[in-house]
Amino acid sequence: MSTQAKGTFKIDSWDEQPYADKLTRAQVKATYRGDIEGQGETEWLMCYREDKTAEFVGFQRITGRVGGRPGSFVIESTGAFDGQEAAGPLAIVQGSGTGELAGIVGTGTLRAPMGGEPSVSLDYDFE
Repeated sequence: MSTQAKGTFKIDSWDEQPYADKLTRAQVKATYRGDIEGQGETEWLMCYREDKTAEFVGFQRITGRVGGRPGSFVIESTGAFDGQEAAGPLAIVQGSGTGELAGIVGTGTLRAPMGGEPSVSLDYDFE
């Protein structure tokens, strides 16, 4: 039976650079609060359309606590930015957990509305 963790996050830094026509790479650091707490470091790859909407993929390492258990893990995320909100599914990369988060597995969602508070919801378990 899985446990649900919810958290919000604040973007601490966002360094986005183009590397090809319509393609950018962003290095992002964030601080998490809630059931998920700690620091996140993400590498995003984005493809922008003429209307300023985009598709994105990325890997994020979160170091901190989930449900009070210390450690780190990696999330794989895909999604879209519709001009108002970036959102999409995410999955914990199997085998990426460390410390008391070793063996963590799960899936969830990411929501980051423009001008609003970004959030993550994660349903997780341990192998």
